Amino acid sequence: MEVIKTIKEMQRLHPSLAKPLGLVPTMGFLHQGHLALIRQAKEDNASVVVSIFVNPTQFAPGEDYERYPRDIQNDLVELEKIGVDVVFTPSRGEMYPHGFNSRVEVDRLTSRLEGASRPGHFSGVTTVVTKLFNIIQPQRAYFGQKDAQQVAVIKKMVLDLNMDIRIISLPTVREPDGLALSSRNSYLNPKERQAALILYQSLALAKKLYRQGEKDAARLRGEMVRLIRKEPLATIDYVNITDAETLEELEGIKPPALVSLAVKIGETRLIDNVILG
Repeated sequence: MEVIKTIKEMQRLHPSLAKPLGLVPTMGFLHQGHLALIRQAKEDNASVVVSIFVNPTQFAPGEDYERYPRDIQNDLVELEKIGVDVVFTPSRGEMYPHGFNSRVEVDRLTSRLEGASRPGHFSGVTTVVTKLFNIIQPQRAYFGQKDAQQVAVIKKMVLDLNMDIRIISLPTVREPDGLALSSRNSYLNPKERQAALILYQSLALAKKLYRQGEKDAARLRGEMVRLIRKEPLATIDYVNITDAETLEELEGIKPPALVSLAVKIGETRLIDNVILG
């Protein structure tokens, strides 16, 4: 396994990597959700590159960029076990050198949900992902469904900009009790960790009501909100039911519909989602 820290090194190495080449972009502090993506990439491709880069441009002022969990040594141990070919670990200055002044924007899809709550977030995501695609030149790239809006935005960007890359999304990996795996779960104390189950419980309620015949999005959302508000440590940012592709709000649920939410547990903001239909 090679660990590459500069763009020039990565570009020099690219021709020698067997194709097809799979890329798994990460911000590190790897958990089983990341590792599931990497294992699938290994199965699908002749070579796999994993990038580890905590991207500052997708964090708003006052968010947790500085304290975002990092453990590069443990990440490298896990990636060596899986048999990753290359780990690309650029510095902030390498990715955004002095004078950097460009952005990649995807309109409409980014104005809702996370985009409404975190202005500028998706501009940072699409810009850094475009840079990674250009540097590494993969044939396939892998993302988790927990970040459903991110997947939709990246797919739209790839389509609109004629990028010859297949975007592959894999299901959310969860703890046995249902909590979606996330690097930010490490912020939770034991009481908050228990309270965080309210996210999955509310999504499970949505699935149950839908299976029982509930197709009115407002009523379904209302039941989810009532359940979440029973948890004293939970503060709702949003609970939305949208078309899974366009992310437009639904009145009557037509599958596939995306039920997504962002909830703060104490000071930690968590997201999760399920697809109906």
